[in-house]
Amino acid sequence: MGSRIALGLSYAGQHYSGWQSQSSGNTIQDHLEAALARFAGEGNARITTLCAGRTDAGVHGLMQVVHFDAPVQRPVAAWVRGTNTFLPSNIAVQWARAVPDGFHARASATARRYAYVLLQSPVRPSVEAGRVGWVFRPLDGAAMVAAARLLEGEHDFSSFRAAACQALSPVKTLAPIRITRSSMPVGSAGSDSASCYWHFEFEANAFLHHMIRNIMGCLIAVGQGSQPPEWMAQVLQARSRKVAAPTFSPDGLYFLGPVYAPSWGLPARTAAYDWLP
Repeated sequence: MGSRIALGLSYAGQHYSGWQSQSSGNTIQDHLEAALARFAGEGNARITTLCAGRTDAGVHGLMQVVHFDAPVQRPVAAWVRGTNTFLPSNIAVQWARAVPDGFHARASATARRYAYVLLQSPVRPSVEAGRVGWVFRPLDGAAMVAAARLLEGEHDFSSFRAAACQALSPVKTLAPIRITRSSMPVGSAGSDSASCYWHFEFEANAFLHHMIRNIMGCLIAVGQGSQPPEWMAQVLQARSRKVAAPTFSPDGLYFLGPVYAPSWGLPARTAAYDWLP
């Protein structure tokens, strides 16, 4: 075993410019690497991290997994509390593990999981602003489920791919999308018979840039009756971003985490999962 460390990280993304380091310094990676360097006592020397899946501005992470090669020896558990000392309050290391040098946060993952939390309400969110997507028209769950089934399996997802996507191939394998509805707590502000949460869960071997947000735009178009469920197959077959619905908001999108072989011995989830309604 070398000095490679894997971390599980959770963060609220609405105040950051995404995961990947930028000149502004206001990204999750920038804050994490600065905190790691301070804890390691390396001054201004950068500790480079590699993540399981880059998230966009406004997207949240419940179990982002990163790895880095530690420049100093520290007890594994110390990387959690020590790094958290120097992180903003809305970014937190959840766990740390020593891993073999062959482990790679991105390349070792066999799949990735996301969730989208959507508030259906006549009134826009307030305390949940930035943490949930929002629609004010009622959605037809059966129609969305029927449309989602047409995306299952291996397909060319070019119609759901952002122009800036750098993936080598648009062909991905998408597991069945899980769509559930839950009522708002009794007495919640703005709650009535038309108000609820919709929870969408996605898993694939990999995702294209904006793929989930573009699928969400199409599912909502179907759910609101603007398009029939079978329209989803037409969008998929067109392999053109021009025929799909607009990209939906990043506010309710959560990276649930990567999937690894059990042999790596990494946790499958973090305590942050319990927040989701």
